[in-house]
Amino acid sequence: MRPFARALAATCVLSLLSAAAMALDARFTDADGDLVADTPTDPSRLIDPATLVFAYTPVEDPAVYAKVWAGFLRHMEQVTGKRVQFFPVQSNAAQLEAMRAGRLHIAGFNTGSNPLAVNCAGFVPIALMASKKDEYGYEMEIITYPGSGVTKPEDIKGKKMAFTSQTSTSGFKAPSALLRDQFKLEPGRDYEPVFSGKHDNSVIGVANKDYPAAAIANEVLARMMARNIVKKEQLVTIYKSRTFPTTGYGYVYNLKPELAAKVREAFFTFKWEGSDLAKEFQAAQPPQEKFLPITYRQHWEVVRDIDRAMGVKYDCKG
Repeated sequence: MRPFARALAATCVLSLLSAAAMALDARFTDADGDLVADTPTDPSRLIDPATLVFAYTPVEDPAVYAKVWAGFLRHMEQVTGKRVQFFPVQSNAAQLEAMRAGRLHIAGFNTGSNPLAVNCAGFVPIALMASKKDEYGYEMEIITYPGSGVTKPEDIKGKKMAFTSQTSTSGFKAPSALLRDQFKLEPGRDYEPVFSGKHDNSVIGVANKDYPAAAIANEVLARMMARNIVKKEQLVTIYKSRTFPTTGYGYVYNLKPELAAKVREAFFTFKWEGSDLAKEFQAAQPPQEKFLPITYRQHWEVVRDIDRAMGVKYDCKG
């Protein structure tokens, strides 16, 4: 296992095992069968923090996103009556461990991290970003640069292939399964897998010709192009997947019910028009213009199916 993967497993206190299914950690219950942790019935287990901590999935420069989310967090302060602090996480592992340890209360977890967060950290997804027409989602793309010699997935053989992290659906799980099952390419044997840590690192790495190919979420690529971080002519797409749900937003399971209700209210009463969130995310296709109510059971089924197909189980320790 590469150093990045070892660090991920150690930090999350998780081990990736060959198995057929995922289940909630033993410290959680799911009496209603919605696949997420129930709110504790014992009042002593509920939390009502004076400061709510929010973290957005670590896809790009945290300083940029602190400004993007500032207006939304002010709105949440008004609705909840609490101080809300932005937590600039540097990795999926750090974000997951922060919620598991009780230091993170509200978050946007990336697509592939949602099952980990739900099963091992007690995350309760309630929303994702969507268009005004309720359209949402993104695709995994395998990208390269002009003149790389890679014109189709089979050409990755014998070369480096950049992934983001082992928890990412579009950055690792889907493309590695695709390369194995459809193109008969095994990591280590047919290509050298490397981990960049973030989607933007992979995009920039390909644009700078550090990686001959990378798997990325095209919603991230669209935002980077909109900000002129990379230019369209620097990159070539050689594969595009079916649509996946985008980042899921929610809160930790043991928030006091009255506070959890206020957090929900904050998401679904936020006015997007003219906001920094709208300016940042409207470049996505479809445009992201509101928070859409969702359920983990329904909207993350495709992601759970991929994990089952890969024989992945999340064994939560500690």
